[in-house]
Amino acid sequence: MMKRMMIAGIALTALGACNPTSANNATAISAPVAAVAPPAGTDWMTTVVATPEGGYRMGNPNAPIKLIEYASLTCPHCAAFSQESSEALKSKYVASGKVSYEFRSYLLHGQDLMATMLVQCGGPEPFFPIIEATYKQQQDWLGKLIALPPAEQQRLQALPVAAQTSALATASGLDQLVAMRGVPKDTIAQCLTDPKKPEKLLKVRDDANTKYNIPGTPTFLINGNVVPNVAGWKELEPELRAAGA
Repeated sequence: MMKRMMIAGIALTALGACNPTSANNATAISAPVAAVAPPAGTDWMTTVVATPEGGYRMGNPNAPIKLIEYASLTCPHCAAFSQESSEALKSKYVASGKVSYEFRSYLLHGQDLMATMLVQCGGPEPFFPIIEATYKQQQDWLGKLIALPPAEQQRLQALPVAAQTSALATASGLDQLVAMRGVPKDTIAQCLTDPKKPEKLLKVRDDANTKYNIPGTPTFLINGNVVPNVAGWKELEPELRAAGA
């Protein structure tokens, strides 16, 4: 099953069908909340931790407004959101201590496994800069994989999972993008061949489907509720304001 997932979707990714449909929950309108200062000598935008649910959270761990994004690294709508939202989300909302932002990778296309393993290689500190760079250069690295000849796709499909992830990372050049942001090459090699990581990432996706019935990517949650009909920053920011941010 894992082998099929790695290769499936190399051609389909070009279609970009990943945006959400509708969901049943809505953001409750709340009174504005007060800003929360970070501990002395720190700032909330660089306060990043791995979460037990398999994501990475930026900001005040006790923020009254908790934003979670389920996103695919191969989804063009997710890439657009990253580029539209990054500066304002961090400097206006996370920095205030009112909002925490957690990114959870959702395996949608075959290449998502390799990409997610790579972006998580460096741990919490470089995670969000790597995510932003991965989305910014999505068309480049993903385009290289989509353009692989059918014979090469078949060759990769015959490889064990660990060998596939390594081969796709090299073919895409995404391993070099991660290395350029300070993650040692030995660490990257270990990440891509971790036998336990694929199942952990699949569990994140399956848990999300079970608990939230994820309609597509990106999907956003505010304080545990799916925000319906929102795929971009223009639609999400009013929801954060309605929640009190």
